[in-house]
Amino acid sequence: MSLLKGKFAVVTGAASARGLGKATAKLFAEHEATVAILDLDAEAAHSAAADLGPDHVGLACNVTDKAACDAAIAELLKRWGRVDILVNNAGITQPLKFMEIGPANYDAVLDVNLRGTLYMSQAVIPGMREQKSGSIVNLSSVSAQRGGGIFGGPHYSAAKAGILGLTKAMARELAPANVRVNAICPGFIATDITAGKLTPDMLEKIVEGIPMGRPGEASDVAGCALFLASELSSYCTGTEVDVNGGSLIH
Repeated sequence: MSLLKGKFAVVTGAASARGLGKATAKLFAEHEATVAILDLDAEAAHSAAADLGPDHVGLACNVTDKAACDAAIAELLKRWGRVDILVNNAGITQPLKFMEIGPANYDAVLDVNLRGTLYMSQAVIPGMREQKSGSIVNLSSVSAQRGGGIFGGPHYSAAKAGILGLTKAMARELAPANVRVNAICPGFIATDITAGKLTPDMLEKIVEGIPMGRPGEASDVAGCALFLASELSSYCTGTEVDVNGGSLIH
């Protein structure tokens, strides 16, 4: 069953081979969406898009630059005529304690995670409003909910919590235009970011706190993004979906 046939999707920060964005882009392509991968590195974006097949597009885009976001979406609209789905996946993290966060740390983490989500969404919303349909999927984090994750400092928790607030406010404002906005809160996921940064002891301790007894895979998050992007979730907006193996069960 193809869930995204005829749809045009944009996934930001999706060039990393084992990342959430690439897994999401791949699953969307398998469900017959035409996908644009946006990333800081043009060559990496082109290469990642080519991996998906000949019809997909890779573009360089710095999500913290509003003009760059607008230009990337303008180019896709010229090529495709519409954008149906946006996945705001681009993000960075820093493992700092509260008193270690300097102005540059704050700016970098808040800009990529939160400002980037705002700017990319602003770029696609006019077209989605006009076509009276669209789905925006924002990547938050379990660290927004529990006040800290495995790697992210307090400024990362703040940025990802900001994404939850932004998601709900966007959903409320855009619902009359049939544009849906939802967030995913991944728990501990095995990706390029986490690879090599954990000792076996650290990993064992993390897994002990996950009722399902395993780290998440990028494909687990991609499956949730597919649900939120597709018509299966046509009456869901303003939601946050936990993809964490039960690690927030009280």
